[in-house]
Amino acid sequence: MRVALLTREYPPFVYGGAGVHAEYLSRALAALGHEVRVFCFSSSPGKNPERLKQGGLSVQYIGAGPDFKAPGQAIKAMLDTLSRDLEMAGLANQADIIHCHTWYAHMAGVLAKKFYGIPLVLTAHSLEVSRPWKGEQLGAAYSVSAWIEQNSYAAADGVIAVSGAMAADLAALQGVPQGKIKVIHNGIDTDEFAPGADPEGSTLRRHGLSQIEKPYALFIGRLSRQKGIELLLEAVPHINTALSVVLCAAAPESPGMEADVAQSVNRLRTEGYKVFWIKEHVPRDALAALYANACIFLCPSIYEPFGIINLEAMASGIPVVASNVGGIPEVVEDGATGILVDFEAGAGRGEFPRRFAAAVNRLFEAPELRQKMGAAARRRVQRDFSWAAIAEKTVQFYEEVSAVKAG
Repeated sequence: MRVALLTREYPPFVYGGAGVHAEYLSRALAALGHEVRVFCFSSSPGKNPERLKQGGLSVQYIGAGPDFKAPGQAIKAMLDTLSRDLEMAGLANQADIIHCHTWYAHMAGVLAKKFYGIPLVLTAHSLEVSRPWKGEQLGAAYSVSAWIEQNSYAAADGVIAVSGAMAADLAALQGVPQGKIKVIHNGIDTDEFAPGADPEGSTLRRHGLSQIEKPYALFIGRLSRQKGIELLLEAVPHINTALSVVLCAAAPESPGMEADVAQSVNRLRTEGYKVFWIKEHVPRDALAALYANACIFLCPSIYEPFGIINLEAMASGIPVVASNVGGIPEVVEDGATGILVDFEAGAGRGEFPRRFAAAVNRLFEAPELRQKMGAAARRRVQRDFSWAAIAEKTVQFYEEVSAVKAG
């Protein structure tokens, strides 16, 4: 098939799980013999600064639009997104299927469907309606993103949910009929993320990360309220002081978020806690080394439709302590590959940091249990989350959607 894959994020401009998903899915589809054209945002100045073609995969980067004059940065950014969507819609005309990732590219997909009559598939990585705090930060721009999302799901011919929890949210919050939804999980490259990567610490040293004290527990995620980093910082004083906590956290959702985290980290370090914050973008080889040298992975998200970071950790052979929300229980098996901590049940959110810290301590203080869970985690990933299998399921869904539209 000829696939037009539309996404905001694509290497080298990746800051979240959707970008990782788009990269590996496009590669896997091309490896199956399909012609995949990726249209994605570029962070470089100017129009279409880069193009890439390799085998059945081609990538075209869409540069920024006009210098919009708008009342506020959020509205200006929204207008820039829409201008790139217009260009994408004009380019995605030679395809058998259009496949969009995140609301940033959804409008382009809807327009291309309307213009050319090509079936439209959307992948739901998250929902704007489930992140109401963005309304406080972005105002009218958030209202527009939520409107785009809602109308895009209504227009789509098929919707892929990255978890069963995401599928339930699509039906309940966006009114997507169950018959239009297919659950296809995220995947992972188990060669790239594996136990024993960087055993001598050379990769960490090369990237200036050798100051991290072992043993350490690792958090990787955007600087977003969604990822629960503020709750994790509240948990630090209750975590065994022999364990360092490493935060690999960039791409703040607001300047205030970055300032709040900086204040908390500085206070904790002043009080003697071993907290290390990596604020810069970390290349993938260094990420793999960070995972492999950790002893526990931390995922305190308050909203997580899937959580590809947990797959990366599990593939690296380390157990996960995670909040029991969204699609996380579909990945992390409580008591087998990690420990799940209820977010709102029982004592409620106010006690979550203490309960999360208790789960971390339980694993840290039981090395044999950590090793057993880490080995089980890698086996689970190898069995259930390969990109080749996910690409095959995706193509099958393309064919189903195309057949319904043709009929």
